[in-house]
Order: sequence, then C-alpha cells, then structure tokens
Amino acid sequence: MMKSFIGGVHPDDGKAYAKDKAIETPALPEQVVIPMSQHFGAPCTPTVKVGDHVKKGQLIGTSDAFLHADIHASTSGEVVKVAPMPHNMMVTCMAVVIKADGLDEWADGLPDEKDWKELDKAQIVERIKQAGVVGCGGATFPAHVKLAPNKPVDTFIVNAAECEPYLTCDYRLMLEEADKLVTGVQICMKALGVSKGYIGIEDNKPEAVSKLKEAFKNVPEVSVEALPTKYPQGAEKMLIKAVTDREVQPGGLPMDVGCV
Repeated sequence: MMKSFIGGVHPDDGKAYAKDKAIETPALPEQVVIPMSQHFGAPCTPTVKVGDHVKKGQLIGTSDAFLHADIHASTSGEVVKVAPMPHNMMVTCMAVVIKADGLDEWADGLPDEKDWKELDKAQIVERIKQAGVVGCGGATFPAHVKLAPNKPVDTFIVNAAECEPYLTCDYRLMLEEADKLVTGVQICMKALGVSKGYIGIEDNKPEAVSKLKEAFKNVPEVSVEALPTKYPQGAEKMLIKAVTDREVQPGGLPMDVGCV
C-alpha cells in the first residue's frame, strides 16, 4: 500500500474538459469588492477610508489576532465604500470597495525584490505573514502559521494530487510555472528548517509528473511521487500516509508526525 492508502473511490476524473486550457489573466474590472475575511481566523479591520487612493499590494485590512491574514488591494484606484457586503460564508462581512483607475499600479516597494536566500527562517515567515498568504485548498489557513509549527518537523509535503473531479488549476500551474514551484518549495523548506520534501501528484497527470521531475532534478532533497489516482488521495492524512507511511491519529495534526 505504499504511495496510497486503504480504501478510497474512483469517480470519473473529468480532467479532459480543461486540462489543455492555459491559464489566462482576466481584464481589469471596473470595481473590486474585497472582504475583510478571506482566511481561517479572525476577520480583519479596514485600514483605509472612503476617498483614499490605494495601489495594488497596499495593506487595506489587518488584525491584532494571532490567527489572521492581512488583506491587500488587488488593483489601484479609489476607495468608494467601506461597509458590510454579502459574503459566501458569513452572510455579510466588512469589505473595502475600490473603483479601479485602470492603471493597476503597484504600491511603493512592491514586489519585494530581495533575494530569499539572504533571509533567515524568521524573516521568511514574517515576509509571508506581511503578504497575507493563505492556503488555496479550501481551508484558507494562514501560511505563516503553518510554516511556524510548535513541534519539531522534518518533512515538507506539497499536495499536488488535485484528486477532485474536474479541477485542473494545480495541474496547469505545474505545467506553466514549474520553476516558481521549485523556488516556493525551497523557500518553505528553509522556513521550516527541514531537509526532506515530497511533491505528491496523482498518476492521471503524467505530463505534470514528468515536468516536475525535470524541474527538481537538481534539488535532490525533494522527491516527486506519482500516486495512484483515487479520491481522496489529496486529503492531508492520506497524502502523508502515501508518501511517508506515517499515520496521523484521529484528532491529530500533520506536525504530530513531523510533517507540514
């Protein structure tokens, strides 16, 4: 049962509908509504007011709570409203509404051009915290919290299984942005202070497996693992079992078995 787990189901993966469609950048909207809760944890409080001019990447919401993720403007323009707005999880949520100016200008000092190799572990985690990075798997857990576990860990695992039917966004990222993935993995491993990493990909994505094996060929501490295609191969406890043969006990967390 190595590289898998007991049980699971085999639905039609439906990947063919979108797997060959490249990632596209949409046109700039005329207006953006940015909720102050886009993460697991405490909602943020707006740091801007109506009439302010903001730029892309500028902080517009934060919180004193430990578990939160800072919120930033997604484009440049004028703040035209700060008020509760409809929200997919909370019915309504405080939001900042920006009328885009069409320039899409970055805030001063962004993007940060400093080489990550010059930063120590704490500085990397702080940069990630300041950027408001969260997980995109559904839980939207703040990345700076995950990358600062309160127990010793020795292994970093990238969940690239994308086992859900129809989804192909991770697949396209692996094909189109493999070099950035390599850098991201190295940054996370340095932040965690670990020397072993795994990329877990279901074997219904042979092009992605091949692409990443080539991309990581000069990073021997990272192993690209092709996993049997079945749902829920991408659930974190199943993935940990598949690539490390470690078992997270009921109610436990990945760090209980040395993994992030």
